[in-house]
Amino acid sequence: QVQLVESGGELVQAGASLRLSCAASVRTTTNYAMGWFRQAPGKEREFVAAITWNGGRTSYENSVKGRFSISRDNAKNTVYLQMNSLKPEDTAVYYCAQRRDMYRSNYLSADRNHYTYWGQGTQVTVSS
Repeated sequence: QVQLVESGGELVQAGASLRLSCAASVRTTTNYAMGWFRQAPGKEREFVAAITWNGGRTSYENSVKGRFSISRDNAKNTVYLQMNSLKPEDTAVYYCAQRRDMYRSNYLSADRNHYTYWGQGTQVTVSS
């Protein structure tokens, strides 16, 4: 069973930067795409970013392009989300997720239903 543990969320002011981490419990995670999603109060969980198994391709939601960067270190079974120029509208619980299919694929999906394993989330709050 894959376990994902996010960390790095906190309360910051607008314009600040944060780096979220997602550590996986098993080595097999390195063979699959990973994604970051977020959920604000009263809203549906939405796609933020995704990365292929080897880091060769990335994908971003339009509102975070140019501000957020997803990366992974397979030697550490860890995926990161670097968030710069944070805005109050970025406030949400951030979740990392892993696909269980598409072994070593270069395909990236923004559909949360394509991801099987989820972490418990980490809160990011951006004050104005």
